[in-house]
Amino acid sequence: MPERRTPAGSAQDRILDTAFRLFYAHGPRGVGVDTVIAESGVAKATLYKHFRRKDDLVLAYLDRVDQAWFGALRAAAREAGDDPRDQLVGMFDALTGACRRDGYRGCAFINTAAESPAGGPVHARTVEHKTVVRAWVTELARRAGAANPELLARQLTLLLDGGLASGVLDGDQAIAEAARQSARTLVDAALGVPGVG
Repeated sequence: MPERRTPAGSAQDRILDTAFRLFYAHGPRGVGVDTVIAESGVAKATLYKHFRRKDDLVLAYLDRVDQAWFGALRAAAREAGDDPRDQLVGMFDALTGACRRDGYRGCAFINTAAESPAGGPVHARTVEHKTVVRAWVTELARRAGAANPELLARQLTLLLDGGLASGVLDGDQAIAEAARQSARTLVDAALGVPGVG
């Protein structure tokens, strides 16, 4: 079947949109390149023109997931106000949004890391994402005045990851609110309860 003529960049977008949907639903390992080609409606040569190896396509998928998830975390933090203390808790509203999404399957980075060999470029990208998110949370904790911002960031990101996993395992949207309340407890313990003392 001949490929439809489309403006520059749109074939790549179709490939990425298709890969995003399929990889998130089934995991990158569970989806062959031929399936991405068939469902995106591009020729095999077109896919390989944009993505020389399947790993390149998986990395592009993870970049798109990173933009969406990290963007949602930062937006939720900003919506909580200007106080970094409130932002540390407010970022958990992104978890609420994620868990409510149709077809929610948990954290794409954790899912992909679980099926990728350690030391490879895909696994390294999953680790990089988690490191960057933790560094951002550490900076928020530092600005909030935490005595040990690295520890608080580690605790909060573990709670985020646990919430992402529990949201899919339990299928209970109350998980996100429980995670948010737990975040408030951790933040209050690390920074002191506002207005007390």
